[in-house]
Amino acid sequence: MWELSIAVNSQNVDVARFIYQTLKAQTSEISGVVTCYEQFGEIFILVGCPAGEQGRVSVLIERCIIKVICNFYKEHFLSENLHLPIHENMSLTAFKKALINFDKETDFYIISKNLELDKNLHLDSFYYFKLKALRDKWAELIALANENSDYLVSNEAFFDLLKFLIDNLEVCEDEINVFEEEDGYYLKAGDEFPQEMLSKEGLVSSLIELCPKKINLFCRSDDNTAGFLSKIFEERINVCYNKNLEKVDKFSILK
Repeated sequence: MWELSIAVNSQNVDVARFIYQTLKAQTSEISGVVTCYEQFGEIFILVGCPAGEQGRVSVLIERCIIKVICNFYKEHFLSENLHLPIHENMSLTAFKKALINFDKETDFYIISKNLELDKNLHLDSFYYFKLKALRDKWAELIALANENSDYLVSNEAFFDLLKFLIDNLEVCEDEINVFEEEDGYYLKAGDEFPQEMLSKEGLVSSLIELCPKKINLFCRSDDNTAGFLSKIFEERINVCYNKNLEKVDKFSILK
C-alpha cells in the first residue's frame, strides 16, 4: 500500500476541499482511498492506493497540486499585489483570469520540476520555500501591469492589453456553446452535459480559462455581457440574439 499525506493550512479551506474532492473522484476507479481530517490548524488529506497503482495516482496528485497552485495560489498572489485603476467587476475578473492563465505551460514546468511526492507534502511550505522562482515570475508580470496602470485607465488601451493576453493563451476547446437563462448562463463544451449555472463574471472567467477557438453565444437580451465578450474574443464569438429562446429546450438547442 502506497500512502501520501497532503497538509494544507486550515485557513485555505477551499484549497483543501478542491484537493480532497478532485482526488477522491479521480482515484475511486483504481482502488484509491482518500480521507481527510483537521488537526493543529491544518487540514490533512490522506491518499492511499495499492503499490501497483502508485505511478497512476502520483500523476493525478501532481496534476491536482499544479492546478491548485496555478489557480488558487496565483489568484491570491494577484489580489495582494495587483494595483490597477479598474473598478468594474467584469473587467477586473477578466484581467485577473487572463493573467492567471498567461504562460501557464512555464508555470506547470516550474512546479513539476520542484515537486516531490514522498510520504508527506506540506503545500504551503512547498509553495513558499520551493517555488520562489515561480513567484518571481508572477511578480515580473504584475510589476509590468502596475507600472502601466495609468495607461490602462483608457478603455481602449485596457481592452487592447486584455485581447493580447487572451490571444496568447493556450486553446483548450475547439467550440463552446453558451445559453442565456433568466438567472445566468449555461456553458456546454463538446459532448459534456451543461454544468451549473454561471453568473456573468463566472461565464467570462470560464471562457477565458477554456479559451476556445469558437464561441456560440445564444442570448435572450442585448446586455453588456455579449458586448464585453465580443470585444475580447472578437472574430472567435458568434452572438445570436433571440428573445424567444426561453420557449426552446436549452439542451436541444445546444446539441
